[in-house]
This record gives sequence, C-alpha cells and structure tokens, in this order.
Amino acid sequence: MLRLSRALLGALARPRAPPRPPAALCPGRRALAALREPRGEEEPFVFPEYVPEPGPAPPAPPRPDRGPRPKRQHRAPGRPDPSVPPSGVSCSGCGAELQCRDPAAPGFLPSDKYRGLLSPGRRGGPGELGPRGGPGRSAELGPRGGLESLGGPRSLEESDTQDAPSWSKDLGPLVGLEGLGTQEALGGSVELGAQGTPGGSDGLGALGDSEVHRALQGVVCQRCWLLVHHQQAQHMQVTREQYRSLVSAALRSPPRHGRSPLVLYMVDMLDLPDSVLPDLPELVSAGSNILVVGNKVDLLPGDSPDYLKRFRKLLLKSCARLGILPAAKGIGDQADRTGRHNLVDVHLISAKTGYGVEELISKLQRSWKCNGDVYLIGTTNSGKSTLFNTLLQSDYCKSKAPEVINRATISPWPGTTLNLLKFPIINPTPDRLFRRQERLKADAEKTEEQLSGDEQKYLKCLKKQGYLIGRVGRTFQQQKSKGIIHFDPDELSFNMEEEPVIPSKKPKERVEFTYNELKDARWFFDTPGIVKENCVLNLLSEKEVKIVLPTHAIVPRTFVLKPGMVLFLGALGRIDYLQGAKSSWFSVVASNLLPVHVTTLEKADGIYQKHAGDTLLKVPTGGEERMREFPPLTAQDITLEGIGIFEAVADIKLSSAGWVAITAHLEDKLQLRAYTPEGTALMIRKPPLLPHIVAIKGKRIKGSVAYRTKKPSPLVENIKSNKPMEKKVPKM
Repeated sequence: MLRLSRALLGALARPRAPPRPPAALCPGRRALAALREPRGEEEPFVFPEYVPEPGPAPPAPPRPDRGPRPKRQHRAPGRPDPSVPPSGVSCSGCGAELQCRDPAAPGFLPSDKYRGLLSPGRRGGPGELGPRGGPGRSAELGPRGGLESLGGPRSLEESDTQDAPSWSKDLGPLVGLEGLGTQEALGGSVELGAQGTPGGSDGLGALGDSEVHRALQGVVCQRCWLLVHHQQAQHMQVTREQYRSLVSAALRSPPRHGRSPLVLYMVDMLDLPDSVLPDLPELVSAGSNILVVGNKVDLLPGDSPDYLKRFRKLLLKSCARLGILPAAKGIGDQADRTGRHNLVDVHLISAKTGYGVEELISKLQRSWKCNGDVYLIGTTNSGKSTLFNTLLQSDYCKSKAPEVINRATISPWPGTTLNLLKFPIINPTPDRLFRRQERLKADAEKTEEQLSGDEQKYLKCLKKQGYLIGRVGRTFQQQKSKGIIHFDPDELSFNMEEEPVIPSKKPKERVEFTYNELKDARWFFDTPGIVKENCVLNLLSEKEVKIVLPTHAIVPRTFVLKPGMVLFLGALGRIDYLQGAKSSWFSVVASNLLPVHVTTLEKADGIYQKHAGDTLLKVPTGGEERMREFPPLTAQDITLEGIGIFEAVADIKLSSAGWVAITAHLEDKLQLRAYTPEGTALMIRKPPLLPHIVAIKGKRIKGSVAYRTKKPSPLVENIKSNKPMEKKVPKM
C-alpha cells in the first residue's frame, strides 16, 4: 500500500498537459460525439478557457479522380562489392554460385546481405559448426536455413571441393561436377583466400569452407527472390555454349557404381517437335539409355479416346529422326554398334497436376539395377524444375530429403535453373516396393469424398488448371520425434518489482544427411534448360511471357473463315486465307489469355499498324515505342489439301505462341499465307497433334464467324468414382 500511495501522489504531482482542441465536426458527428459523452455524477476534467468556440465547418476539399494505381516496381536492393570473391556455394533455387561482385552475373546477392550472412552473429559459434572429420560427421548438404529476409523457394546447393575432406571427394556428384566448382563448370575461375576459401575484406577471408557453406545454406540469390516474390526477371549473361558445356560435362562424366547414367529427357508436348533437341546426341555419350517424358499433357484437350497413344507415337517418330531408337525390338545391338542411343521408354506426364508421375516413379525404380545416376534434361520451359519438386515430395527420394533439400525456383521465364540441382534417390528394396504397391492399391480404392478436406480442395484447384490430374503420395516419410515440453516454474513466477522474462526461441535443430546415408547413394540431377533457337519467347518481356505461355487447360477456339479473311493471334502471328473453294475451319490452340482477332484482307494491314502493341492484340505490350524495337512479321506461303470436315489436315505452328489446326472439305485446295516475327520459326506439322479438334466446339454464335467454346471435363487417375458411367482416364 505504501508503494501504491507514493505512485499515486507522484502521478498527481506531475503537471497535466492541456487537452487538444477538438476538430470541427459535422452535425451528424457532433450528435454522435454528444451521445458518447460520459453521463452521471462524474465531472469531466475540461477547462472552458482552453476549449475554442465551435465555428462553421470548413468546406471539404474536392475529391480527386482516382484512376488505376500504377504497379509499384520493386527495386533491387544492395550494391555489388568487386573485392569479395565468389563463395563456392550455390543458390538453392537456381544452382548458380552465390557472389556479390556483379549484379548482371548469375547468383548475385547484395553485398550487405552477403556480409551479414557471414558475420559471427548470423553463422553461430564454433560449437554449432562442429569439428570436421571424426566419428559422427555429417555430409555438408545443410537444411532449409539461410537468409530469412530473402526467403523464397529452396533447393540443394553445390559446394566447392577446395579444401574438402577426403571422404567428400569420393562421393562424386555430392560436391559438384567431379571436383569442379560452379564457376569452373561455367567457364570461369574461383578465387580463393589464403586458406583455400573465399577471401575478401572485413574478415571474410578467415572463414573456412565449411563455415561459409553452413552460413549460406538455403540462401537464394536476388534473381530467384525477384522471380518468385515480385514476378520480375533479370537477364543473365549465360550463353547457349555455356549451357551446353555444363550439361555435356555432367552427362559424359565417368560412370559411378559401374553403371552408365539414365537420361530422363523431358519434351514439352505443346511445342512438339521444336522441343526435341537436334543436338541431343552430342550432349549424351554413345550407348546411353534415354527415357523420354512428354510433359504438359494436362493442358491439351482430348479429341478422341486414344489421343494419348497418338502422342506417344509422335514422340517416338521425333526421337527416331535424331537417331534415338528403341532397344526392345532388336534394334538395341545395332544402335550400340552405330554409336546411337537406346530409347528405353516413352511416358506421358503432367509435372504440375501429378498425372502419370506415380507410374513414372515405378518405372524408374524398376530400372535401379541397370542404371546409375539420373539426369533430367530438356529445353527451357519444359517443366524440369516442376518435376524435380514433385519427385522431391514422393517415394523416389530418400525419406529425409524433403527436410534437408530445398525446392527449386519455378518461373515462366525461360532459363530459371542455371546450374545442377540434385537429391539422393532411395534404394527400392523389395520391402519398400511391396509397401509402396500396398499404398497405391489403397489410394485407388478411395473415392473423392473419402479424401481429407485439404486433399479435396487441392483436387478442386487442379481440376480448374488441367484436364488430367493425378495424386502423388508418400509411403516412406521421416518419422518426427515428439517434442518434449520443458516446464520451469521459476520462469513463470515474478513479483511486482520484476518484469516477466520471455524465454528466447531456440533455433530448430538442423536435419542433415550422415556420411553413411550418402556414401553409396545415387543422385537425381536437374540440369539447366537448353535455350531454343528461333523461339518467339526470346523476344518477349516477363509480362508478355505470362500471357503467351499457358498455365491452365487450353480451351480451343474455332472460327469458320471464307477466302479473303485474316486471323490474328495477338500480334505474334497472322494467317491469311487467300484462295479456296469453300469455307474452312481454323481451330486455335494457344493460351486462353492470348486474344484472337478475325478481319478481312483489306483491313488487316491497317489493324496491325494501329493496334499492334495495344489492347486489341495485347502482345506485345507497350504501344508504338515497343513495336519500334519488335521485329516485323515475315510471310511464308502454304498450300494444303483438305481431307474432310471431321479431321484437320495440318497444324500451322506459330513458333512457341501456339498453333492453328486447319480443317477443310475433301480435296479442297487452300492457299494460305502465314506470318511470324522475323527470326522465329514457323512450321507445318503433319499429321496434326489434335486432328479431331474441330469436334471440340459448341454452337456457332449468331452473326459471327466464331463458335462457342467447349471445355471437356477433367479426369482424375488412381481414384474410385461413385458414378458408374463416368468416363475413365485414357490409357497411354
């Protein structure tokens, strides 16, 4: 009571500040304030001499017209520091070596962030790093730690092998490309300090390579951060030759475990046959086994019950043109003698929705005894990083891998991955294969109503994005130990003179692979994408790429055109119908965001000159200033002969922007002229990828050349349906 009395007397002795004069109120607010005034016997402490008399309310300022707020452009923070050498540690999102010297080079990190990560307060004391060597040592693969302020997607970083322990050099791919650092693999050099580690000022040269590696574990570069969180792409100065040298060096490295690597070759089905690399035999050593994977089949509508079988045949023909022949029909020995490659199988998947991924995992596990490491290769934007992240959460990787290895950066911008990313593959023992098959059987017996609420929401979201959906589960998961709650009653007891002490949060225990877990491991590698030549995506900005590249199920748009009419696909493609006996059907297969405009031949040039770069044609964007630097359209004459009103004769593929399927009457000869931007590829695809696409349309819109769109219903594999007459997922 004595303390309380002194506190009250001290408070009363302090001088009071004069109250603020109330602002002028409108009559409605003045009445509301009067209702809120205290009533009763208590007298408010208000002095009349300090309260001004209320005057007339000032007129409200005119409300400005609010237009659309301009989108704020995020500025890249930080400055470079050329005095600090590269770190020897790779970005966990794209694989590029982290450095703070050149913002235009891959793996750039602002110098203040870089130095902050390597400061003693951030990397912890010597007790946390632990001694090198000795019993109980762990492989330096690191957890999901790192720069909290950068965040973003994570992935496995490659560590430099300078001053590495002797056991790490025997692990092969664990430390990169057979002892090469990231800069050496890309044609550069790694400058080291006096102790064989990245040197520099401010005491950075005194760090060992193990300390630098642990301090930079899980860190993403500035480019990955901007891609994920601000959808901004930075152009990197990495040439096609550097991409090829990196991938070729990895695929032609000496085989580990006495077995040659398996090449998982991913092909974008939307860009077939341009996504099939003509220089693939030069990258892969002779006699290698190749498993071809056709991705993004979920975006294409089914025009017939056996359309997936047709996709497989087209993939086989495209691979045969490159000398990649199947080894199952007696051609394998001949392929080895002629120096060609063996095609193991062709599989169709969707890395995004999970369709066909479980079957792909089963095929890869069955080939465990025949192959060594697995390399995922393909062109840019084929979906390699998406498949890498999907397999990282599946039965194909070690059970501890999702806790140790971080996810790769995913972006529509071509060439997101700049170096090798990897995770260890689980050994498919007979017991594990049996347990996996039991799980797959149990999942196939479940109906959609029996799934959990989160799984139902996830399937509902995927059904809006694709036509074919699959469920990828996990049989072998790392068992998490139950946390022990430590109760200290002394921390909860305090008197009036003491403030409560809030205990500091203890950092999460790092999960790492041990040496025994990785000494005989086989690895799955995600490689950088090979940049496609003569591709229209190379001419577009990041905003335009998002419009052109489809991310949801493509809804075909069909138009009936007479001779003398023109079809625009944005400002990226144009098809003129010059001559023909009858009307023909033009079915557009492209991103749903890319506009289609139909006009006459007399108005076509004027519309392009007036609306290219504007809202009508949408891509490119930026008006006249953008179109001055955009290459002009170049023409190519095409002659086709119709084969019937129910089947398309050919596809006119307008580079990577999409294609138009042409359906004409029987023996009707068509004279067409197609345009694409100068320097991009235009090709005629025969037979068409979707020959019966003209059937996927609604009724014709009255007074228009367009038909109403028709979207087929999505299908989910490995799930039991309650409806007996529901259509099943087509077989490959």
